[in-house]
Amino acid sequence: MPKVAIYPGTFDPITFGHIDVIKKSLKLFDRLVVGVSDSENKNYLFNPFERIEIVKKALFSDLKLDKKKIVVVSFSSLTTDLCKKYKSNIILRGLRAVSDFEYEFQLAGMNRKLNNKIETIFLMSDVENQIISSKFVKEIVKLKGDIKKFTTKSTIKSLKEKYE
Repeated sequence: MPKVAIYPGTFDPITFGHIDVIKKSLKLFDRLVVGVSDSENKNYLFNPFERIEIVKKALFSDLKLDKKKIVVVSFSSLTTDLCKKYKSNIILRGLRAVSDFEYEFQLAGMNRKLNNKIETIFLMSDVENQIISSKFVKEIVKLKGDIKKFTTKSTIKSLKEKYE
Protein backbone atom coordinates (compact mmCIF):
# COMPACT_ATOMS: atom_id res chain seq x y z
CA MET A 1 0.00 0.00 0.00
CA PRO A 2 1.48 3.38 -0.97
CA LYS A 3 2.60 5.70 1.84
CA VAL A 4 0.62 8.93 1.55
CA ALA A 5 1.39 12.09 3.54
CA ILE A 6 -0.79 15.17 3.96
CA TYR A 7 0.93 18.57 3.95
CA PRO A 8 -1.68 21.12 5.07
CA GLY A 9 -1.17 24.86 5.01
CA THR A 10 -2.48 28.17 3.81
CA PHE A 11 0.22 28.64 1.16
CA ASP A 12 -0.65 32.33 0.87
CA PRO A 13 1.67 32.28 -1.08
CA ILE A 14 3.88 29.21 -1.37
CA THR A 15 7.56 29.90 -0.58
CA PHE A 16 10.89 28.12 -0.98
CA GLY A 17 10.48 27.04 2.67
CA HIS A 18 7.28 25.16 1.78
CA ILE A 19 8.94 23.79 -1.35
CA ASP A 20 11.89 22.43 0.68
CA VAL A 21 9.46 20.48 2.84
CA ILE A 22 7.64 19.20 -0.26
CA LYS A 23 10.88 18.07 -1.96
CA LYS A 24 12.09 16.31 1.20
CA SER A 25 8.75 14.57 1.63
CA LEU A 26 8.96 13.14 -1.90
CA LYS A 27 12.03 11.17 -0.76
CA LEU A 28 10.06 9.68 2.14
CA PHE A 29 6.56 9.07 0.77
CA ASP A 30 5.02 7.60 -2.37
CA ARG A 31 2.43 10.35 -2.64
CA LEU A 32 1.93 13.81 -1.17
CA VAL A 33 -1.37 15.62 -0.78
CA VAL A 34 -0.79 19.36 -0.49
CA GLY A 35 -3.88 20.57 1.32
CA VAL A 36 -4.59 24.24 0.78
CA SER A 37 -6.65 25.35 3.77
CA ASP A 38 -9.83 27.27 3.16
CA SER A 39 -10.29 28.15 6.82
CA GLU A 40 -12.43 31.24 7.31
CA ASN A 41 -10.54 32.47 10.38
CA LYS A 42 -7.70 34.00 8.36
CA ASN A 43 -7.49 37.03 6.13
CA TYR A 44 -5.97 35.73 2.89
CA LEU A 45 -4.41 37.73 0.08
CA PHE A 46 -5.41 35.05 -2.44
CA ASN A 47 -8.69 33.14 -2.52
CA PRO A 48 -8.56 29.30 -2.35
CA PHE A 49 -8.79 28.85 -6.14
CA GLU A 50 -5.93 31.33 -6.70
CA ARG A 51 -3.75 29.66 -4.04
CA ILE A 52 -4.28 26.22 -5.58
CA GLU A 53 -3.33 27.56 -9.02
CA ILE A 54 -0.26 29.33 -7.61
CA VAL A 55 0.89 26.15 -5.85
CA LYS A 56 0.34 24.05 -8.99
CA LYS A 57 2.25 26.52 -11.19
CA ALA A 58 5.12 26.71 -8.71
CA LEU A 59 5.42 22.93 -8.32
CA PHE A 60 4.63 21.70 -11.80
CA SER A 61 5.50 24.54 -14.21
CA ASP A 62 8.38 26.32 -12.45
CA LEU A 63 9.97 23.32 -10.71
CA LYS A 64 8.75 20.44 -12.91
CA LEU A 65 7.98 18.20 -9.92
CA ASP A 66 6.25 14.86 -10.54
CA LYS A 67 2.48 15.32 -10.98
CA LYS A 68 1.98 11.61 -10.33
CA LYS A 69 3.38 11.96 -6.79
CA ILE A 70 1.70 15.22 -5.75
CA VAL A 71 -1.93 16.25 -5.63
CA VAL A 72 -2.98 19.78 -4.67
CA VAL A 73 -6.42 20.13 -3.09
CA SER A 74 -8.49 22.68 -1.21
CA PHE A 75 -10.00 21.69 2.12
CA SER A 76 -12.10 23.32 4.80
CA SER A 77 -12.42 20.31 7.09
CA LEU A 78 -10.24 19.09 9.93
CA THR A 79 -6.85 17.90 8.72
CA THR A 80 -7.61 14.51 10.27
CA ASP A 81 -10.66 14.28 7.99
CA LEU A 82 -8.44 15.07 5.01
CA CYS A 83 -6.17 12.22 6.14
CA LYS A 84 -9.15 9.87 6.21
CA LYS A 85 -10.26 10.95 2.73
CA TYR A 86 -6.82 10.24 1.24
CA LYS A 87 -6.12 7.15 3.36
CA SER A 88 -3.14 8.70 5.11
CA ASN A 89 -1.97 8.41 8.69
CA ILE A 90 0.80 11.01 8.27
CA ILE A 91 0.52 14.78 8.64
CA LEU A 92 3.59 16.70 7.52
CA ARG A 93 4.45 20.02 9.10
CA GLY A 94 7.34 22.32 8.42
CA LEU A 95 9.39 23.90 11.17
CA ARG A 96 11.39 27.07 10.63
CA ALA A 97 12.42 28.22 14.07
CA VAL A 98 11.95 27.43 17.73
CA SER A 99 9.07 29.91 17.76
CA ASP A 100 7.09 27.54 15.48
CA PHE A 101 7.54 24.58 17.79
CA GLU A 102 5.05 25.38 20.57
CA TYR A 103 2.14 25.95 18.16
CA GLU A 104 3.06 22.92 16.05
CA PHE A 105 3.47 20.74 19.16
CA GLN A 106 -0.03 21.70 20.35
CA LEU A 107 -1.51 21.17 16.89
CA ALA A 108 0.08 17.72 16.62
CA GLY A 109 -1.31 16.83 20.04
CA MET A 110 -4.82 17.93 19.11
CA ASN A 111 -4.70 15.97 15.84
CA ARG A 112 -3.50 12.93 17.79
CA LYS A 113 -6.45 13.30 20.18
CA LEU A 114 -8.84 13.53 17.22
CA ASN A 115 -7.36 10.38 15.63
CA ASN A 116 -4.73 8.37 17.49
CA LYS A 117 -3.72 6.52 14.33
CA ILE A 118 -2.31 9.72 12.80
CA GLU A 119 1.31 10.73 13.32
CA THR A 120 2.70 14.20 12.70
CA ILE A 121 6.16 14.38 11.16
CA PHE A 122 8.12 17.60 11.30
CA LEU A 123 10.53 18.52 8.52
CA MET A 124 12.80 21.53 8.49
CA SER A 125 13.52 23.50 5.39
CA ASP A 126 17.14 24.12 4.47
CA VAL A 127 18.94 26.74 6.55
CA GLU A 128 18.81 29.41 3.83
CA ASN A 129 15.01 29.08 3.68
CA GLN A 130 14.18 28.87 7.38
CA ILE A 131 13.67 32.62 7.73
CA ILE A 132 11.16 32.83 4.88
CA SER A 133 7.51 33.31 5.72
CA SER A 134 4.56 34.05 3.46
CA LYS A 135 3.78 37.07 5.62
CA PHE A 136 7.22 38.63 5.02
CA VAL A 137 7.15 37.79 1.31
CA LYS A 138 3.83 39.64 0.93
CA GLU A 139 5.15 42.61 2.89
CA ILE A 140 8.34 42.83 0.81
CA VAL A 141 6.52 42.66 -2.52
CA LYS A 142 3.96 45.22 -1.34
CA LEU A 143 6.86 47.60 -0.66
CA LYS A 144 8.30 46.84 -4.13
CA GLY A 145 11.19 44.74 -2.79
CA ASP A 146 12.94 41.87 -4.57
CA ILE A 147 11.54 38.45 -3.56
CA LYS A 148 13.22 36.14 -6.09
CA LYS A 149 15.24 34.47 -3.29
CA PHE A 150 12.01 33.54 -1.51
CA THR A 151 9.62 32.02 -4.07
CA THR A 152 9.21 30.89 -7.68
CA LYS A 153 8.84 33.04 -10.81
CA SER A 154 5.16 32.31 -11.34
CA THR A 155 4.40 33.07 -7.68
CA ILE A 156 6.25 36.38 -7.95
CA LYS A 157 4.17 37.22 -11.02
CA SER A 158 0.92 36.44 -9.14
CA LEU A 159 2.01 38.56 -6.18
CA LYS A 160 2.99 41.52 -8.35
CA GLU A 161 -0.34 41.35 -10.22
CA LYS A 162 -2.19 41.39 -6.90
CA TYR A 163 -0.39 44.50 -5.69
CA GLU A 164 -0.48 46.49 -8.95
